[in-house]
Amino acid sequence: MTVNLALRERILKTSTLDTTSLLSDSIIFQKRDIVTTPVPMVNVALSGRLDGGMLPGLLQLAGPPKHFKTAFGLLMITSFLTANPDGIILFYDSEFGTPQSYFKTFAINPENVIHSPITNIEELKFDIVAQLNQLTTVDKVMIFIDSIGNLASKKEVEDAADGKSVADMSRAKAIKSLFRIIGPHLVLKNIPLVIVNHTYQEMGLYPKDIVSGGSGTLYNSSEIWIIGRNQEKDNTDLAGYNFIIKVEKSRTIKEGSRIPITVTFEEGIQKCSGLFDLALEAEVLVKKNQLSYKLAHDDSETSIKKKDIVNDWDFWKAILETSDLKNFIENKYSLSEKIMPK
Repeated sequence: MTVNLALRERILKTSTLDTTSLLSDSIIFQKRDIVTTPVPMVNVALSGRLDGGMLPGLLQLAGPPKHFKTAFGLLMITSFLTANPDGIILFYDSEFGTPQSYFKTFAINPENVIHSPITNIEELKFDIVAQLNQLTTVDKVMIFIDSIGNLASKKEVEDAADGKSVADMSRAKAIKSLFRIIGPHLVLKNIPLVIVNHTYQEMGLYPKDIVSGGSGTLYNSSEIWIIGRNQEKDNTDLAGYNFIIKVEKSRTIKEGSRIPITVTFEEGIQKCSGLFDLALEAEVLVKKNQLSYKLAHDDSETSIKKKDIVNDWDFWKAILETSDLKNFIENKYSLSEKIMPK
């Protein structure tokens, strides 16, 4: 394949943009930091890889109340600060339901967190744009917004103050404007942004969850999770919840993927969430009888009980290193790179 070098150089020199370069040298693709979390299946939901993680861009965590959305955001913050101990978190807070004790639970140093209370979308937009304009690619910054779901527009607030009860038609436009403005900055400056949002159910025979805020939240997000849950029981007692991450939008994994993350009241987020069922699906682990299992490649047929391995990271780490389970999981969820026809 030939390249017109003279034409290429002329175009590069004529560009008025500081970031223009050859695709192979582009800062957008060469310097994207990946923030790996301690939970492998969360990494899969973020990037399609067990050892992947959060990328620069906009990640939206949407769902009904009490569905662990804020906690998932705090997990991202912990992981970011583990990778960047001197990093700064910009925390825009509209719900005031995340006290310092929550940050302490996730081992987050409050000295790394800048807390900005907000009361309307325009306040958020003006401040976040000012911050993004002064940040550079060398600054280690993550932004967390909790939440945008109930955040009013400035017009809605002013109408209430004036005693007007007219419907606010400006909120969706304000959110779309916010997302449209900040989107390019995040990728260009290597900044991850996690936004907590709400969902509502559309009308119809088979209602589905819709992310609130209009089309702007959909078009300008890199990743969107809609989080559901069901109960995790110990015999008959409620022991916690199985949260289901439904990937509504992604640039790295198959949309519609459902990834289970178990959280118990006693132990919190289970590091090995989802691995047991996936090992059965991959036939790396097979049922031996009603009460026990065995490894498919183990000729000794040693009996294994689920309760002994389901949360044993040493066991699963060894399985991921010595079996096909890692490839099976990543092939199951990751987007194929084979797009062009043969």
